Amino acid sequence: MSRSEKKQQTRQRILEAAGRGFRKGGFGGAGVDGLAKEAGVTSGAFYSHFDSKAAAFLETVDQGMADLKSAVQQLQETEGSNWWPAFVRFYLGEKRRCDLAESCALQSLAPEVARSDEASRIAFEAQLRAVATVIAGGPVSDGAPRDVEAALAALATLAGAVTLARSVASSELAERIAATTERLLIPMRED
Repeated sequence: MSRSEKKQQTRQRILEAAGRGFRKGGFGGAGVDGLAKEAGVTSGAFYSHFDSKAAAFLETVDQGMADLKSAVQQLQETEGSNWWPAFVRFYLGEKRRCDLAESCALQSLAPEVARSDEASRIAFEAQLRAVATVIAGGPVSDGAPRDVEAALAALATLAGAVTLARSVASSELAERIAATTERLLIPMRED
């Protein structure tokens, strides 16, 4: 492996660790030393790849939202006309129940972005628009939003539902939030 490949691998490992740290503890709850330790590097190595914690956060936000877009595209390709119900159920199921460090950037990083700098908000907005465009332009699927505005509303509904479900103590209420949101976003077919 070349030196530049090794350097790129280390940068990606730091970025992935930073993503887990920011998702789990927020921007303020994740220090450079902790992020570096999670990645298995020194703080000096962290700073050789990122000028600041804010720079790592910006790239984490950008990559996290790009990952969401890729996941939607993959479901569109693999699930065909069933991609929208599959996405909604995955988001309200597995992505709601997973460890917060592995959660979706849309749900876990949006509150952090709202408190962040303008560069992070610009990056988040660009990626959010890209995700909404992919959703709106996807194959015909039951309940799938057909324009960007409806896609944005659906994404807001999903992120809000997951946030609320993660925030309540009652697993029964969390399940009701998820089930009600699913029924809202995937209309019942009348055969």
